[in-house]
Amino acid sequence: MNTTTTHYERIAKMTFASVYPMYIAKVEKKGRTKEELHQVITWLTGFDDKELEQLINEKVSFETFFQRAKLHPNAHLITGMICGYRIEEIENPLTKQARYLDKLVDELAKGRKMEKILRST
Repeated sequence: MNTTTTHYERIAKMTFASVYPMYIAKVEKKGRTKEELHQVITWLTGFDDKELEQLINEKVSFETFFQRAKLHPNAHLITGMICGYRIEEIENPLTKQARYLDKLVDELAKGRKMEKILRST
């Protein structure tokens, strides 16, 4: 993956609160719900609804968001293309985690079954 340090820094400094409304709009536009979005976020990060609300209110950066998260042990099973990048080739850990979340939201919006999105084995 050809990216620059600036690319990594931009993702690290971006606030979760600034992206969250876009996630909601994306999934609702495709007939999915905010509750389903929260289920996906909770699976990946371990955050419950109250913790998510707190993180949004604090306007934490993606860096802080993922530092506080307890990534699901099956997160490594999230593969494929997102935003023009192959997830499994992303070397920067924070960027990879952010792309995991993007990929899950994308799969939800595309109507994929929840058990597939949550990498049930």
